Amino acid sequence: MSKNVVLLDYGSGNIRSGERALQRVGADVTVTSDFDAALNADGLLVPGVGAFEACMTGLRAVRGDVVVDRRLARGLPVLGICVGMQILFAKGIEHGVETEGCEQWPGVVERLRPEHGEPVPHMGWNTVDVPSGSALFDGIEKERFYFVHSYGVRQWELIETRASVTPAVTWTEYGGDRFVAAVENGPLSATQFHPEKSGDAGAELLANWVRSL
Repeated sequence: MSKNVVLLDYGSGNIRSGERALQRVGADVTVTSDFDAALNADGLLVPGVGAFEACMTGLRAVRGDVVVDRRLARGLPVLGICVGMQILFAKGIEHGVETEGCEQWPGVVERLRPEHGEPVPHMGWNTVDVPSGSALFDGIEKERFYFVHSYGVRQWELIETRASVTPAVTWTEYGGDRFVAAVENGPLSATQFHPEKSGDAGAELLANWVRSL
């Protein structure tokens, strides 16, 4: 039986490519901003492109931050992608503007600082450093994924957790600047890269997530 996944439409995100990618791996996808549909689906995918502040404004307009919080309180899976991952953190700083995020994780989204003069945004394919036991990256630990972003979480701050619930954090680096590429934390998962643009490896990651629902 296929799993119902709501792709949250809040005015920011590559909705259609995300929808096609989820359908490709067998999910029954609904694109909507409807609160109850998003709350009760088997899985919720939160996309995001553009500025942190604009994404948070759009998310709050459809009460998406409340949906995420309530789903997680019930143990229901949520997957954030790109800025949809960034807004799960406590705050973002862009052009000197500080914006509160969903605060599911402590941490700051800030501009990347490559050490060797590499251009920002970080755009293109990159490998990732996957922790052992990752469910999201099962079978694709050595693959490359597609990134397009100028900001990231350069320091993981959630340290005080019970061993049984310690998040699995995947890292990558660009120009010597190390930042979070993905997080798996119980029902809440997220990727900085775009699985829907990452070919077969991205499809397998989404399939791993859908199979877990």
